[in-house]
Amino acid sequence: MTASALAFGYFAVVVMVGLFEGMIADMINNGTGLVMGQIQVHSPDYLSDRSIYATMGEAEGDVAALISEIEEDPAIIAAAPRVFGGGLASSGTSTFPAILLGIDPEREPLVSRIANVSSGRLPRAGAYEVVAGAELMRRLNVSLGSELVLVAPAADGSLGNDLFTIVGQFNSGIPEIDGSYVLMAIDDLQVMLALAPGRIHEVVAHIDDPWDAPPTAARLEESLREVSISVSVEPWTSLRPELVDYAKLAAGSQWILIVIVFSMAVFGVANTMIMATFERRHEFALLLALGAAPSGIVRSVVAEAVSLGLVSLAGAVAVTVPTLIWLHYSPLDLTSIFGGFSMVGTFVNPVFRAEYPWGTMLGSAVALFMTALVSALYPAIRAANVSPATTLADR
Repeated sequence: MTASALAFGYFAVVVMVGLFEGMIADMINNGTGLVMGQIQVHSPDYLSDRSIYATMGEAEGDVAALISEIEEDPAIIAAAPRVFGGGLASSGTSTFPAILLGIDPEREPLVSRIANVSSGRLPRAGAYEVVAGAELMRRLNVSLGSELVLVAPAADGSLGNDLFTIVGQFNSGIPEIDGSYVLMAIDDLQVMLALAPGRIHEVVAHIDDPWDAPPTAARLEESLREVSISVSVEPWTSLRPELVDYAKLAAGSQWILIVIVFSMAVFGVANTMIMATFERRHEFALLLALGAAPSGIVRSVVAEAVSLGLVSLAGAVAVTVPTLIWLHYSPLDLTSIFGGFSMVGTFVNPVFRAEYPWGTMLGSAVALFMTALVSALYPAIRAANVSPATTLADR
């Protein structure tokens, strides 16, 4: 029963941490993969106020060369250029503020999920077509095929405006994004904002592991500097520090959980070992009477504790690893019960997918052994100090 309790403690800690790490990983993937991307490349003075004039690609072919240089990095999976504008979206008598995002319809789906339309299709260059968020379309009371008037201040001081057709709709689950973003072909937005062809505000790069973004961004900035391209390369960790802080908080709570669970287990194991040594006090007394050293008694009891730890760990691993594999590839989906929700500015699906918390698995294994050993020390010392004469005389 004691071995089962230790095994269950290991199982509970590792599975809970695995599920929590899975939630954090999904949160980071959602936070970086929806719009922001894992790495952003801008003009050095763009992020301070996101000015429409702080662009890259002054000469023809600069953008293609920049993207080609970015994608040469082995960690970069894909990169896509963007142009931003702020303005108004109108239909009939309804008008709402909108963020205008010019995208490359072929490259954008490779770096973000905002281009994954829930209905319709992506806009074509030169066709004056847009994709709008579901919430914005609801506010404007429009649907696919409706016409949308967009107005935005242009780079030449004029007021750019034009009539577009809605050909697609996206639904990110975050009202702030669904109610403000309008996507169009990057060429059309450049014309509307009076930007020369090739002038862009941002290049977004996608990598496989979001936590590799800081070293990749530093390496990328150095390589771009070597080819005389003056840009600022920012990883998501500097753009969304609150996500980093939340992940660090989650990592810290894991060790608190380990300490609490195995601190409670110490008392259960200690109680078992005390009772086991008490029932065998005549055996220990006889060994001592025959010349056994007290240290030998201590080693005997500690060896039993080590055996208990080995049995507990073997049973725990045999149950925990298959459970983690199952929860990783077949996560528990509670979407039909709870629906999605937003947290720390990202959309979270109530889908419990477990990651493999190797550090926690190792730390919990050490904690399990330490629990067994620490719990055995007092009973071992007590068993080694029994009085042979008194104990054998039943006094």
